[in-house]
Amino acid sequence: MEPNRIAALFDDAGNAAQPPAGWPPLAIALWWEARGDWERAHQLAQADESPVAAHVHAYLHRVEGDLGNARYWYRRAGVAAAIGELAAERLQLAAGLLG
Repeated sequence: MEPNRIAALFDDAGNAAQPPAGWPPLAIALWWEARGDWERAHQLAQADESPVAAHVHAYLHRVEGDLGNARYWYRRAGVAAAIGELAAERLQLAAGLLG
């Protein structure tokens, strides 16, 4: 899926009642976070123990403002802790998940 299309879907998340059909759970977690439902997003990230899930989990704790916890999850993911804009990190993660 094109990055511009992915960005548009996240920009429109607040206007939709449900995430796009067929998306993997971690992409849906990012969608719920974009919609403002951090708790639902966090539950989905916690349900997966993969390195990608750890990266999504790190991002979510960064959104929450819990940088210490976010750094822990970045280490578990095996990636450097992000320092840029949150929306850019969300788009990067979503692009990786949605191809």
